[in-house]
Amino acid sequence: MKTRYLLFFLFVFVAGLGGSPAVSGQKIEYIKTTDLEKILKNKEDKLSVINFWASWCAPCVKELPHFEKISKEFDSDEVTFFLISLDFPSEIEGKLIPFLKKNKITHEVAVMTDTDYNLWIDTVDPGWQGNIPATLVINNAKKIRSFHPEELDEKQLRELINKSL
Repeated sequence: MKTRYLLFFLFVFVAGLGGSPAVSGQKIEYIKTTDLEKILKNKEDKLSVINFWASWCAPCVKELPHFEKISKEFDSDEVTFFLISLDFPSEIEGKLIPFLKKNKITHEVAVMTDTDYNLWIDTVDPGWQGNIPATLVINNAKKIRSFHPEELDEKQLRELINKSL
């Protein structure tokens, strides 16, 4: 069942959370399945690197600096990075925001709030079991789609991006 990992973590998400807390000028957006679908269906000839993570996930925390570092090496007109957090919405202010500040994460972060996790997990990849970290690299204009449901080190992430360009 696709929900083996996320069922526990996502059942507390509530739809329709309002507002976007700022983290030193950084915004946190709350997104639902429909928002994720728009990201996944983007027709621009641009590579999108989408990382699903959470601040309570040790492998996620380990790989997050690689996304931060590598994102600065690419022109945003060529490669777009999306960090989609699966942190509990009730812990955004108390845990996620302090985590982002402490770890100097400057990327905009989106928090998935949709409780229909089976729908959005399948939207990302039909074979995904919900384990994180997970990274999706897509360019719909060039029909590039690569899904990695595991931790990536800096070299692997860079190679994945360069191979997809």
